[in-house]
Amino acid sequence: MNRFWRVPVGNFWRQNLQRSPLTEVEDSISLRLLVLALVILGIGATDIAAETSFSFWALPLSVLGAIWSYYRRRDANVAVKFCIAIGMLMALGSFFGRLVGELNDTRLGLAELLIQLQVLHSFDTPRRKNLGYSIVIGLILLGVAATLSQTLAFAPVLLLFLAIALPTLVLDYRSRLGLQPLKTQKEKFNQKNSLNFKFLTLTFLLIVSLGLAIFAVLPRFPGYQLRNFPVSSAIQLKGNFTGRSIINPGYVRQGSGNNQGSGTGQDQNGQPGKVDNNFYYGFNSQINQNLRGEMKPKVVMRVRSQAEGFWRVLGFDRYTGKGWEVSRNEDVTTLKRSPWSYQIYLNPPLTTAKTQEIVQTYTVVADLPNLIPAMAYPKEIYFPTPMVAVDTENGLRSPVELSEGLTYTVISEVPYRDRTLLGQASTNYPQQIKKHYLQIPPEIAEKVRQRTEEILTNYSQERVTKSSKRLDSPYEKALYLAQYLKQRYSVPQNPLDLPYLEEKDDLVEAFLFKYNGGYPDHFSTVLTVMLRSIGIPARLVAGFSPGEFNPFTGLYVVRNTDAYVMTEVFFPKYGWFAFDPIPNHPLIPPSVEDTQTFSVLRQLWHWVAGWLPSPVTGLLNNVFETIFRWVIRAIAWFLALFSQGWFGILTGLILATTAAFFGWLAWGQWREWRNRRWLKKLPAMESLYQQMLQWTTQKGLGKHPAQTPLEYAKGSYQHHAPATAEVIDEISQAYVGWRYGGHTPNLKRLRQRWQGIKKAGKADK
Repeated sequence: MNRFWRVPVGNFWRQNLQRSPLTEVEDSISLRLLVLALVILGIGATDIAAETSFSFWALPLSVLGAIWSYYRRRDANVAVKFCIAIGMLMALGSFFGRLVGELNDTRLGLAELLIQLQVLHSFDTPRRKNLGYSIVIGLILLGVAATLSQTLAFAPVLLLFLAIALPTLVLDYRSRLGLQPLKTQKEKFNQKNSLNFKFLTLTFLLIVSLGLAIFAVLPRFPGYQLRNFPVSSAIQLKGNFTGRSIINPGYVRQGSGNNQGSGTGQDQNGQPGKVDNNFYYGFNSQINQNLRGEMKPKVVMRVRSQAEGFWRVLGFDRYTGKGWEVSRNEDVTTLKRSPWSYQIYLNPPLTTAKTQEIVQTYTVVADLPNLIPAMAYPKEIYFPTPMVAVDTENGLRSPVELSEGLTYTVISEVPYRDRTLLGQASTNYPQQIKKHYLQIPPEIAEKVRQRTEEILTNYSQERVTKSSKRLDSPYEKALYLAQYLKQRYSVPQNPLDLPYLEEKDDLVEAFLFKYNGGYPDHFSTVLTVMLRSIGIPARLVAGFSPGEFNPFTGLYVVRNTDAYVMTEVFFPKYGWFAFDPIPNHPLIPPSVEDTQTFSVLRQLWHWVAGWLPSPVTGLLNNVFETIFRWVIRAIAWFLALFSQGWFGILTGLILATTAAFFGWLAWGQWREWRNRRWLKKLPAMESLYQQMLQWTTQKGLGKHPAQTPLEYAKGSYQHHAPATAEVIDEISQAYVGWRYGGHTPNLKRLRQRWQGIKKAGKADK
C-alpha cells in the first residue's frame, strides 16, 4: 500500500495535461473569422426568416466566445468545459419544456436550441475540428431558416453565406492537410500562397448558375410526406364560442358594433356607403354590393399548397336585391379537438367524383376576420384554438380573429372536374337544395328568367349553322352563361361611373337591363340569379384567388385585392363546382386538374415571354406545347407496354436496351468530338504529343502521371516494337525541347512518322 501511494499519479496527470495535444490547435485567425461569420449569418438568417430576435444576445456572445477561445486555445480550460456542459443541459431542459406546447412545429424550438448550443460551444473551439462543428451548425441554421422563410429577404443571406463558405472551405481543407495558412496579398511573388479570388468568384458564379438552372427544371411534386403540419402556438379562449358571429375588423371600423355591416348601403349620414380601404366587404354574414370604393393593396396571407386553388372563405344562399346574406347563420356546428393534438376532423365531402387530397398551410400576414380560408371540401384542419365552427355553406369559423403571424394547415379532399360526368348529372335535386338555392325576389324572377332563356335560345338557333356543343345540361348552360357575361357586359373604367342604386332598384335588373354591366362582384351575383331563374341551384361564394406564386419561396402571396366572389353550382352526387363570370378571370378557377410539376419552369417562361413580341411568343408556345405533348405521349405509351403481359414487358425491355445502346454511341461520339476540339486548340507540338499519349493509352500502355516524358520514352522500348518506341522517343524528345528549351520541332517529319506508326498499327489488326 505504501508503494501504491508513492506512485506519482498526480504528477503524471499534471504532466500529461501540460503536454496534451492540444496538438491540433488552430492558429489561423482568418479561418476563425470566416467560421464566426458563417455562424453569425446562420443566426441572422433564422431571425430574418422567423422574425425572431436571437441576434440581440447570440451575436455578441458568439463574438466574445470566439475571442476567448482564440486567446485560451492552448489551455485546458477544464472549469469552462464544466460550465459549458451545465449550460447545455439547462438549454436541453428548456427545449423539452417548450416542446410540449409546440408539438406540431418544432423547427423554431430546435433552431433556438441549436443557437444556444453554438453560443456555449464558441467558448471552447481550440482545434480545427471544433471549428468544423461550428461550420456545420451554421449550415444547419441556414437550412432551418430556409424552411421557415416565406419571402425573398432570405435570398441575399443565402448568397452571402455561399460567398463566405467558399474561402472557409479552402482554408479548412488546407488546415486539414497541414499546409501553411494562406494570405490575401495579391503581389506576384506571393501568388502561390494567397487566396485565388478569381477562382473563388468563378466558382461562386458557377454554383449559383447551376443551382438556378436545377431549381428551374426540378419537378415540383406534392410535398408533405409527414402528417405533422405547421400550426401556431395554442390560443386559449375566453367565454363561450358559438360560431354565429363574424368578426370583421372592416365593419367595426365603420362603426357597426354588431359586425354585420349595413344592409342599406348608406353611412351614418345617409350618404352612399364606401368599402373599407383594407378589408374586403364580402367577408360577413350580410354583404351589400351597393357600396362604392376601392381597397389599397396589401399582402394578407402566404399560402403553401400542393395545388393552386381558390381559397374559399364563406358562401351565401339568400339574395336580397342589393347583396347577399347567410340565411341560416344561426345553424352552426362547433367541433372540438383533443387537448394533445391540433387536429380537428370535419365532415368528408359527399361526392362520387374522383378526389385528390390537397394540403395547404396558411400564414396570416395582416389581420383578417375570424373566417378561415381553405380550399373546397376541407376534411381536416390543424388550428391553434380548442375548437372551430362549420356553417351550412361549408365555411370554417374561428373563435378569434385571424391575427398577424397566425399559421394553420388544412387538408382538403378536392374533387376533379370531369366535364363529361357533370354534363350527365341528374336534375333531380334534393328538396333541401331547392329550398335554399333557387330563391329569387319575385319582383325580378320572371324578367330574369325570360332574359336567361332568350340567351340560351339564341345560342341554340346559332347552333343550327355551326357545329357547337348543345346546351342540354345544367353544366353546359352554366358554362355558356358565364362566358356570355364575360363577353357581352363590361366593368366601368372609373369606379364612380356606375350610379348608386336607389332603394327600389335591384342589382341584377340594373346590371342586365339598365347599365349593361357592373363591378366585378356584380357579375357573379348576376350569374347566380340567372341560373336560379331557370331552376339550377346556385350560391355565391367569397374567397381569395390563388394570388401571385413566388417560384423561389414556393408560396402563393395573397393580397386583400385578390378577394372576390364567384358562383358555385350544385350537381347531384358530385357536389358544388365553381364558375367565374368576371372579365379577365379564368372561366374555371384553378384546381387539382392543373399540373404543378414544372410550375417554376412555367413561371420563368412567362417572365421571359413577357419581353418577347406576341408572334414570337405564340410560335414558341406552339413549338414547346407540341414537343411536350409528344414526349408525354411517348412516355405514357412506353409505360403502358409493361401492363400488357409478358409480350409487352419483353417489348419494353428491348426498346429500353436499344435506347441505351444508341445513347452509349451518342455519348462516345460526343466525347470524341470534344477531344478533337480540345486537340485543335492546343499548339501543334502539344497536340501531337497528346495524340501519341492517347494512342498508347488505348493500347494499354499509357504514361503514368509521375513519369517525365523522357522517362516514359525510355520505358517504351520495353513494351513496344523498336520502330514504334523510336517514334515515341523522337516525339517525346521534340516535345521536351519545344516545351522547356524553346526549340522549333520539325512537325512535318514528326507527323509523317506518326501517321506511319498508326497505319502500321491498323495493318497489324
